[in-house]
Amino acid sequence: MALETPTWLNLCFMEKTLRKSENDNSIQVIDIFSKPATNKGDNYTSDMVRVTVEYSRDQSGRKITEKKSVIVKIEPTLEGIRKDLIVQSRIFNTEMLMMTDTLDKMNKLLEPKNRLSGKGMYVQRDNPTLLVMEDLAPLGFRMACRQAGLDLPHCILAIRGLARFHATSVAVCEKEPNQKQMYSRGMFNTEHPPEMGEFFVLGVKHLAEEMANWPEFKKYSEKVAKLADHIYKVGIEACKFSEDDFNVINHGDCWVNNMMFKYNDDGKPIDHIFVDFQLCVYTSPAVDLLYFLSTSPSPDVIENNKDILFNEYLSTLSATMKQLDCKTQPPTKEELKASMKRRAAYGMIASFTVLPLILVDKNEVKDLDEIMNKDGYTNPGFKNESFKKIMMKRVPMYDEWGLLDVCT
Repeated sequence: MALETPTWLNLCFMEKTLRKSENDNSIQVIDIFSKPATNKGDNYTSDMVRVTVEYSRDQSGRKITEKKSVIVKIEPTLEGIRKDLIVQSRIFNTEMLMMTDTLDKMNKLLEPKNRLSGKGMYVQRDNPTLLVMEDLAPLGFRMACRQAGLDLPHCILAIRGLARFHATSVAVCEKEPNQKQMYSRGMFNTEHPPEMGEFFVLGVKHLAEEMANWPEFKKYSEKVAKLADHIYKVGIEACKFSEDDFNVINHGDCWVNNMMFKYNDDGKPIDHIFVDFQLCVYTSPAVDLLYFLSTSPSPDVIENNKDILFNEYLSTLSATMKQLDCKTQPPTKEELKASMKRRAAYGMIASFTVLPLILVDKNEVKDLDEIMNKDGYTNPGFKNESFKKIMMKRVPMYDEWGLLDVCT
């Protein structure tokens, strides 16, 4: 369904927003132009509108005219599973907290060239719940191709960005320990509505059915089918906070569509920035690392350059924490690898449920209400050849690690 511009998104609303964010009551909006900010399949949990605003303001006693582009991110208002899941899980509140408080503090610790996110401009808490943010596209940022997977230069930028995100969160949490409690939910939590768990349970059941048709995969499909009903509990266990671990605020949904890149004239990526902070969670950084590595790099990078990414992450994390005078010690290579091994099921769940959404053919993309419908669960991504090829390598490995066995 095409997103229509809501009636309240008008000159008056944008004038109020700009006056507040720019702290300038002389602003008068002349005209606005709006269109959907994302394509179907790029964003599953909100409606996003790109608004170009033409306005005048007073400067040194004379009126000047300016143009600005912003993103209006709206909590779903159309009835359906998607709305129930998003509203009841309160993940929009998490993003509001991040954009208006925590991320602002994290960004202030870094040089502007290393900033982690765009600026939050305006928050509205109901009727409807929304967030107005800086549009990063005019600054040259755009999404990478999700289906091809990120090559090594993209991955290095992303992993350095992730390390800075984690390091600055440590610095902020040292100054304000209450920040840790603000992000206790994430993607897997007993407090989430049943729809959240159903997305994963139904997805894994559907995958098991598909795997039964793959050559020599019957034994794996049977194991995955048995695991399906337990998969959300497995996810909760895998991302559980432990006092003994090195902990950070995780992005929580760190995949290729939740980051943007800037390119030079030769088309090489030179800068990286994060978007979408609805699932941030305070726990081991293994959660973000496993999720990113299981969903976003190209198969070639995962097979040949995993160690390069791991070392880049650790060196950037350590250097940034040192630069910020963090009292907490960064983890050693062995400690981080041990945490990732203990939580390996998190990467498996991402492979099973998020990867097919990434690899699905563009003309087969479905939104959340179409995936989880009255008749069950439909995800054409499971039939994708690239997905099948990756899974035929990963599933035997997960089995070898004991991840497919149901612990009762």
